[in-house]
Amino acid sequence: MIIDITALQQRFISIRENKTFETFVIAIIIVSALVIGAKTYTINPQVELLFKVLDIAVTLIFLAEIIIRMIADNSLKRFFSKGWNIFDFIIVTASLIPVDESEMALLGRLLRIFRVLRLVSVIPELRVLLNAFVKAIPRMGYVSLLMFIFFYIYAAMGSTFFSNINAGLWGNISISMLTLFRVATFEDWTDVMYETMEVYPFSWIFYLTFIFIVAFVFLNMMIGIVLEVLQREHEQFDRESGEGEAGEVHWIKEHTESMEQRMERMENMLIDLHKNKQSNTE
Repeated sequence: MIIDITALQQRFISIRENKTFETFVIAIIIVSALVIGAKTYTINPQVELLFKVLDIAVTLIFLAEIIIRMIADNSLKRFFSKGWNIFDFIIVTASLIPVDESEMALLGRLLRIFRVLRLVSVIPELRVLLNAFVKAIPRMGYVSLLMFIFFYIYAAMGSTFFSNINAGLWGNISISMLTLFRVATFEDWTDVMYETMEVYPFSWIFYLTFIFIVAFVFLNMMIGIVLEVLQREHEQFDRESGEGEAGEVHWIKEHTESMEQRMERMENMLIDLHKNKQSNTE
């Protein structure tokens, strides 16, 4: 019996691109996450045995799914050229580590927890969000560095002026920075302010300027960076998928270029035809 490789590959491609198959994989990932969470509770042996069976079933389903995707790509090089495919392959293959009392048991349990992240690789919208977050980190690094400088300056000022009021909050610069982080997150910061205002009535200026600079200015700068990167990622995703306004613009651009090339070829053909006609007349 001869197996038609091309037909088999087309079958796997149709399975991979099937929305029902994608929904099924998402459901299995959610079941895996629920099983991991349920194992953190005290359960009876019968339920624990059921969870072990579910864990084995989920691992086998993930293995079958990754094999289908690898065959559908028709090239291991093409498959592993995508970062998310590498991530999925590592998580799935690492899930084959037996979770028993061996030395690899802890690693196996840890990697099973990371199977929840496969939701990101399966759902394109989540991939866009995560890609935007990763690409925004370098730009946010400079904002964070500038924010750290202000934290350091205000911590030094707080330790200098307020250490005699409450050494537990302002005893040294590191403790002062933790206190300022509490102020920046608005965690009972008014209690800290009123305590220093009993000795320094105008110390509210210290807190309000710090909150304005850190919680308002720098926070909005970071939000602006994330939104800008997220918009670019959405536009790139729309171009690649052919959806959305960016996808329509890209489609129009491609078809316009194609029409221009056709018109140019037709014009060249007409010019050649006219030249041939003239030469025949002569």
